[in-house]
This record gives sequence, C-alpha cells and structure tokens, in this order.
Amino acid sequence: MFNSREPYSYRYGARVPNFADLGPIAIMDGDCAFCSFGARMIARFDRAGEFRICRTQSPLGTSLLLHYGIDPDDPESWLYIINGRAYTSLDGIIRVGAQIGGIGLLLQPLRLLPRLVQDWLYQRIARNRYRLFGRSDMCALPDPALRARLME
Repeated sequence: MFNSREPYSYRYGARVPNFADLGPIAIMDGDCAFCSFGARMIARFDRAGEFRICRTQSPLGTSLLLHYGIDPDDPESWLYIINGRAYTSLDGIIRVGAQIGGIGLLLQPLRLLPRLVQDWLYQRIARNRYRLFGRSDMCALPDPALRARLME
C-alpha cells in the first residue's frame, strides 16, 4: 500500500462523487494502448465478473486519483482499489493479478523484487508507454465484456 489512509476514506472526500464501490476497481489511462490491453485482460480473465475499470480521464477517476494525492496528468497515475484500500504502481498491478488468479498469477514472482526496483520498473514503462505501445481510446474498443465494466 502506498499511503496510510483509512479504508474507504474516499467516501468522505468532498471532491469524490458517490459511486458503487462494491468490488475491485482499476483506475487507468483510457488513452494508453498498454492500459487498454490490461483492461481487456481484466475483463477476459476475471471469471467472477467483479472488477470494474475507470479511466483516469473520467470525473470519477480524476477525483479518486486526486484524493490519494496522485496527479491525474502524471504518466504514473494508476490506481487499484479493493476493500476500500488503494494500491498503485507495480504493487497494484501484481495485486490485480492475484485477485484475478489464473494467468494473473504469472505476475506474482514480481513480488520478489524490492519495492524500489518495482517502482523503478513501473516508472520506466509508465513514462514511455505512448512511445512503446501507442495510444488507444479504451472507450472506443468494441469489446462488450470490457465496455460492461467501464465506470465514468
């Protein structure tokens, strides 16, 4: 976890709109092709159908990022919320993989890396994601399983 906020603290944040917060939520860049790929993988492998996905560019995504002290315009803005607790960086991605299970468990060996190395690796990819993977509008993807999970 990257901060010491109480679970569900966003419920009391003046700038965070009310939303249904049952189940895990991944907040990611809706314009990033790599993030769009990740969102499609969540939609595909989340057999329980409990994950929801929120774009950082949406009012809800922006307000949640700001609540946790993350600049929505920063390339490293990625957030995972489960049971009212927030995680970011590679730690959050590893936790998503654990929650999904199956193929998501392939991310678990990354837990062995020291946190500083995890953060360094994540930062390198996040800061260069458009150059490496390009852009893609997550909301324009024709994947019905993904579209059903999108929050605004």
